[in-house]
Amino acid sequence: MRGDVPTAETPDVELDQQLLDAKLSAPEQPAGGRVSRAVQIDAARSSGRRFVGVTAPAGYGKSTLLAEWARRDDRPVAWVSLDRFDDDPAALLTLLAEAFARIEPSAARLPRRVTGHATAVLGRGAPLLAAALSRSAHAFVLMLDDLQELRDPACHDALSVVFAGIPAGSQLVVASRSESQHLPRARAAGDAHTITVSDLALDAAGVRTIFAGTQVPLSPEEAVELVERTEGWPVGVVLAAAIAEDGGEAPETVSGDDRYVADYLYRESLVTLPEHLQQFLRRTAVLDAFSAPLCDAILDTHDAQSMLRQLDESNVFIVPLDRSRSLYRYHALYREFLLGELRRLEPEMLPELRGRAATWFEQQGSPAMAIEFLLDQHDQRARTARLVAATALPSYQSGQIATVQRWMTAIGDPAIEAYPPLAVLAGWVTALSGQPTEAARWAAVVDRASYEGPPDDGTASFASARAMLRSVMCRSGPAQALADAEFAWAAEPDWSPWRDQALLLLGEARLLVGDVVGAAAALDESVLVAASLGNAEGLILSAAELALLAMDAGRWDEAAAQVTAAIDAIDERRMDDYATAVLAFTQAARLSLHRGDLVAVRRELTRAMRARPACTDAIPYLAVRARLQLAKVHWAIADHSTAHHLLREIDDVLLIRPDLGTLVDQVADFRRFMAASEQQGEQGGPPLSPAELRLLPYLQTHLSVREIGERLFVSRNTVSSELGSIYRKLGVSARSDAVLRATQLGLLGSGL
Repeated sequence: MRGDVPTAETPDVELDQQLLDAKLSAPEQPAGGRVSRAVQIDAARSSGRRFVGVTAPAGYGKSTLLAEWARRDDRPVAWVSLDRFDDDPAALLTLLAEAFARIEPSAARLPRRVTGHATAVLGRGAPLLAAALSRSAHAFVLMLDDLQELRDPACHDALSVVFAGIPAGSQLVVASRSESQHLPRARAAGDAHTITVSDLALDAAGVRTIFAGTQVPLSPEEAVELVERTEGWPVGVVLAAAIAEDGGEAPETVSGDDRYVADYLYRESLVTLPEHLQQFLRRTAVLDAFSAPLCDAILDTHDAQSMLRQLDESNVFIVPLDRSRSLYRYHALYREFLLGELRRLEPEMLPELRGRAATWFEQQGSPAMAIEFLLDQHDQRARTARLVAATALPSYQSGQIATVQRWMTAIGDPAIEAYPPLAVLAGWVTALSGQPTEAARWAAVVDRASYEGPPDDGTASFASARAMLRSVMCRSGPAQALADAEFAWAAEPDWSPWRDQALLLLGEARLLVGDVVGAAAALDESVLVAASLGNAEGLILSAAELALLAMDAGRWDEAAAQVTAAIDAIDERRMDDYATAVLAFTQAARLSLHRGDLVAVRRELTRAMRARPACTDAIPYLAVRARLQLAKVHWAIADHSTAHHLLREIDDVLLIRPDLGTLVDQVADFRRFMAASEQQGEQGGPPLSPAELRLLPYLQTHLSVREIGERLFVSRNTVSSELGSIYRKLGVSARSDAVLRATQLGLLGSGL
């Protein structure tokens, strides 16, 4: 699999960094005509409560309040503006870690350490971030704006763990259009302070403050009347002031037929603008955030900079996202109105504008952003599928598997099947993330497919890509796996980004047929090519296999070098929970055992056991080889119970994939060795099963047994049974004790 990471010179890094800086910076506020929220802020700061929830519909100044707080507070403030692109648990944790790292220099490496996939986010990344927050040497404020953008339950599961790490003296401030699901529990614990609509609605004094920044006189009576008509809705008052200042109707004549007078005020605000500016507003509303070059690109104009300058000077419609005022967004409610106007007046332009935006982002080297603009364009499915094919594996490597799965779900199975190279990638992603049923389904789709054009994933051909998927899944036995690997090896040229993968598969297949010398040669070359390509996953597995061969031959120095290369790559990329990391951990444990370092042995065994749920019969030889090596090391340290348990897991794999060549003989040999041994293991009980390891991270949350079952797609009874088994194996009787014991054992948190 490819794991290319863009360099600092590539355009997408510059653009992505600009967007990241904007998301992690509190927005600036206009100098005049602003109502201070000092009273509400000071009350929240002095409350001593760790959790502050600011809850109100759009237009009540939630972001403005947070921005004012950020400027007033003498504690360092970590700011995060959330949007729909953050609705991915791995991306969210990385964003929160980035924000915290900006106020805590010692946390500079934290963003790289919290990435992961599946339950790795909840089991490793979230507790790791929570621990970093709890250890902060100084009190701080973590501000999350627009929390309503997070809809994925996995995001909120992770947040519940992170929020628990906020130490005394620090505060978490969350702004949302609806009450955060985390607020009631904090309130019940007496640890929450709330700011709601009643606190944010303007009174007559607030209305006069808004109008003081205009040239429009407003009497006390008119202020009271405007409060009644707008019900204190701050944006309604601001827009009424803008209409009056621009020569519109007097504020006291504004109609209040609608409770929030939004339609009237917004329509009046457009009527006062020239047609070309109205069109600019409508059409650029398709953008979540925008710059002059992006606006020019989707509008096919050259004057966006002057348009943005005019709008910026109005201090009403757009919000600058950076100090240089090169990146903006519309006020959320105003954008919703503009999109409605676009659908009403120019519905045919909506897909065209989104397509142009996608083209611009693609040209700027940000295919992931391009995909987001195309997901709801049904007539662009073929284009979207190609972009996903080019982006899926780098996103997987960065731990954002939920994003990849969301893309594939959005474009749908028919679109994936219509572009066979993407079906190959769907097979890879599901196989490597431990989803054997889905992997088998996509493998069957790929087997039936044909495709003659050049794939967008960088492989030499669809035939070569299909051969590699067939080889890694080994569904037809070692001989066919070898034939498929040899085909891909011959097809992928030296410069191919998939060359290292073809070599790795060739080495694995040769091992299965007993060609150890040939396997070592292919794996040696795979390590070199993977290192040159920056493909950490290929390097890790190739180096681990070479370490195993070297140890079997008694070449311990050579094995140590390979183990170091593999473990360094895992640690650098935080790939602890990847299926391909398990074998590396087993060889690190075996090397430590040879050196007599039992502490290191147990550390590496814990890492391997924890990651093994991702090793399934989707990649059967890896699942069996990793467990066999684990069983051997556990047997060597007299933990016979775990060794027997691992052999039972191997039996489960072999029941589905019985034809694994030499591996079957190796398992039988070790089983005979165990039976002949007279030693009785006195240490260790049975380990947590893969299913129990998947459940374990959820014990950190406040989810009920039923809710945990819904997350894991199992019944309530199954969760209860597995929960009881976890308690027995950990020797505890309460949920909190299980979390504590699992953390001590390295099964939760960093594991190091």
